[in-house]
Formats: sequence, C-alpha cells, structure tokens
Amino acid sequence: MSDVKFKKIISHAKEYGFVFQSSEIYDGLSAVYDYGQNGVLLKNNIKEYWWKSMTQLNENIVGIDSAIFSHPTTWKASGHLEAFNDPLIDNKDSQKRYRADNLIEDYIQKVQKKLDKELEKNKKRFGECFNQETFMFTNEKAKKYNKEIDDLVSSLNKALKDENLDLLKEIIVSRNISCPVSGTKNWTDIKQFNLMFSTKFGASSETASNLYLRPETAQGIFLNYMNVQKSGRMKIPFGIAQIGKAFRNEIIARQFIFRMREFEQMEMQFFVKPGTQMEWYDHWKKNRMNWHLSLGLDEKNYRFHDHDKLAHYADAACDIEFNFPFGFKELEGIHSRTDFDLINHEKFSSKHIKYYDPKDDSKYTPYVVETSIGLDRMFLAIFSNSLSTELLDDGSERVVLKIPKILAPYQCAVLPLVKKDGLAEYAEELIKPLKLKFRILYDEKDAIGRRYRRQDALGTPFCLTVDYQTIDDKTITIRDRDSMKQTRIKVDELEKFLYKSFDISNWLK
Repeated sequence: MSDVKFKKIISHAKEYGFVFQSSEIYDGLSAVYDYGQNGVLLKNNIKEYWWKSMTQLNENIVGIDSAIFSHPTTWKASGHLEAFNDPLIDNKDSQKRYRADNLIEDYIQKVQKKLDKELEKNKKRFGECFNQETFMFTNEKAKKYNKEIDDLVSSLNKALKDENLDLLKEIIVSRNISCPVSGTKNWTDIKQFNLMFSTKFGASSETASNLYLRPETAQGIFLNYMNVQKSGRMKIPFGIAQIGKAFRNEIIARQFIFRMREFEQMEMQFFVKPGTQMEWYDHWKKNRMNWHLSLGLDEKNYRFHDHDKLAHYADAACDIEFNFPFGFKELEGIHSRTDFDLINHEKFSSKHIKYYDPKDDSKYTPYVVETSIGLDRMFLAIFSNSLSTELLDDGSERVVLKIPKILAPYQCAVLPLVKKDGLAEYAEELIKPLKLKFRILYDEKDAIGRRYRRQDALGTPFCLTVDYQTIDDKTITIRDRDSMKQTRIKVDELEKFLYKSFDISNWLK
C-alpha cells in the first residue's frame, strides 16, 4: 500500500472522529493519540469481543484489573531493568534516531516487494501455465532476491540473539541502508536504550522513591496469581485475563497508532502443569488465529511467524502477523513463558508461590502460556483493512468503512426520509425502545443519499429509513452497508432482526 493511501487512512480516522493527535492544539505530542467519539466505541467493541471470548467462553479463565504502578522490585524480578532494551542508531545528517533492527526489517520488506513484483509480472505473462515453485528456483532475479532475504534474516537473527551491536551496524553499512529522511548513510555506532518510563512516588521530593510505569500488563497478573488462585479456588490449568494500559519510551514511534508510547494490551496468562506447556502453546496458537478469523477479514491477511530469537523467559514463541498498510507486522504474540516469572517473583519476594495439585499430591511452580495482543494495533488492522473507495454503477464513488458488523461503532442509523409530515417524530419514537439494547444514531440533516454516504464512511452496518409507507403500513426500509441492497421489513420485526445480526454467539461459534 502506498504512503498516499496510508495518509488517507489517517485523514479518515481524524475526519470521522476515530483518532486524533493528542494535544493537537499545541502541535501534538509525538506518538501519543486520543480516540475520538467514534474511535472509542470501536475500541470498546474490540475489547468486549476479546473479553467475552476469553472469560465467558472459557470457564477456567477469569479477569482482573491490576494497577499501573507496581513495587519497583517487580521489574528486577521480571528482567526488565536489565533486558528491556532496543538497539538504537542515529543518522548524523538528519539527527534522527532509529531502531537498528527496524531499519534492517524495512530493507527486507523492500527486497520482498521486488520479489513479489517479479512474481506478479511473470504470473500475468504465463497465465495458467505459471508454476510458482519452479519460478522461484529457476528465475535469476527471484533466486537473487530470495538469497538476499535469507541472508539478511539469518544475519539479523544472529545479531539479535548474540546482542552483537557491531554485526547490526555491519549489516546496515554493507547493504547501504540509508536514512529515510536525509537519504545519507552517515551513521553513528549502535547503543542499547532501556524503554521504561520512570517516575517518582511519594509526598515530597526528599522522601519520594523511584517507580516505573509498567511496560507490560503481564506482571500485574503474576503478582496476583496466588490471590486469584486461592480466592477463586482455581485449579490448574486456568487463565487470568486483563486489558490495560502500558507505557514504553519508544524512541522510534511511528506508523500512526501501530507503535505508541502509551498503548493498551489485551493479555491472558494461562497457568499449566510443567511438561504440558507445548500442548497448550499449540492449543492457544490455533484458538487465537480462529478468533481473528471469526471477524471475517480475509485469511490472507494473517500468518504465523515463529521467533528465531527467544525472549529470556520463553521456550517457544510466535507472532500472528497481519498485513498492515506497511507490510506484515506483529499483531499478537503467543509465548510459552516457562516458570520464569513466578520463580523470580518467589525469589525476590521471599514468598511461597507454589501450586498444590491434589490429583497427584504434588507441589510445583506452574508454567505459563501467554497470549498478548495490542489493542491499538488491532484497531489499526481492522480500520485500515476496512476502508475502501468503491466505484459505483453510475460512475460516482463512495468511501466505505466495512468494519466487521459486530464491532461497528453504531449498529444502525435511523433516518427520516424528510423532516416534515411527522416522519422525524416517528423516527424518534422508533428509537426510544431500541437505544438501550443497540447502538443507534439518528440523522436528519441533508438529503438521504448524502446521509447514506456519511454512514458508509462511519462504518454503520444498517440504515433504517422512515418514509411515508412506514406510517401507512408499519414497515421500514433497511439498507445494508456492504451491498447497498434495500429491503423492507415490519417495524415489529426490527428488534429481532438486529439481535440476529449482532448476536456475538453467531460470530464466535
């Protein structure tokens, strides 16, 4: 997708009240965004869809809401004070700072696009006779691009695994990777930078202690593991889910709401018996992919990416990647975290954190399988994939936001054909018994065609038009956002129609 189209996505998000630059009247705060009146509805609907799928469909998963502040020793135990770093490099000419691994990943994406372009060109040339597998092994350009990608991925993974900053710099220099702003290759050496925000906790500067804003929500779950297990009489295996804010001092925050300094996570930590973690890891990989696919977005937008370099706490990890406007990037992570976190919290707190298993009269520290999805990234994935411009039969265009209907900010809009002759009053009365059960907009301004277009751009699945026939025979026109097809049903059947359309069980089943 071109930069022009991505700019249209950002512009549409602002124009229709989805996302605003934070503190915009003061020229904004970099990589911090506010969700507008429609954005917060979409965001809350995503949360609800995730929360219900976790805590209502799984009887052994419960939810908590832990504090943003934690005792400072939390981050020693978790390893964040020592290991939560990014490799950063500066361009001397533009004075811009970049994550070294991101520069290399972006370069790999450029090579991949060249390969894809060559592939498409030959598909068109040979038609049905085209064999992609043969092409990849015989075409000189394809072989060259494939080898370059493999070499880069291998070198990058080795550099990250070994924390070899010199090798990262060597990759950037040897591939002539330039600064996106200045276009030059005048780079500094690479340095590690800790991403946690620090703050003060206390009544005065003399007595205040240093604290950190949490860089992830997972530790709040681990700190409360024993409280939840005992108070809920939970038996292994069981999970704890949480939705909450996290904060990272991202030096390279970019790509709209994809990477921000203040963001929201939807995480679930699943506690299992040691030795069974890979079975549950595979289970949650499948479960989470099915959750994404339940929303009806094209399956081609998703893929698994197994980690070559594992975090210090993991024995297996993969990402569900989504085809964002700027290529395939991480949307959700599934990690087998072993017993690292609970063991370390037991060590640093000197508190007993063990599970007694009555099945075999044993005590052990549970292993953990984590699913973690960025709510803001999920928002961007849905929003960017749903926005399109369609050419209609009459030669005109419409901008439409085909958000999965279950997530749409408003489920329907009620539109009187005209404001006179009692149609507006009828429409307002129609809304009263429905508005506590459904998210409904009322719109009477402008011609009916322009109102349809406005609701299309907002992503409203259905428009209900009150016309003169509605008053005569108590039927109403329902216009479907995606097909623009219009049908009439009895007003008495409207509530049943809306329940059927937005019943979450029809989506999650």
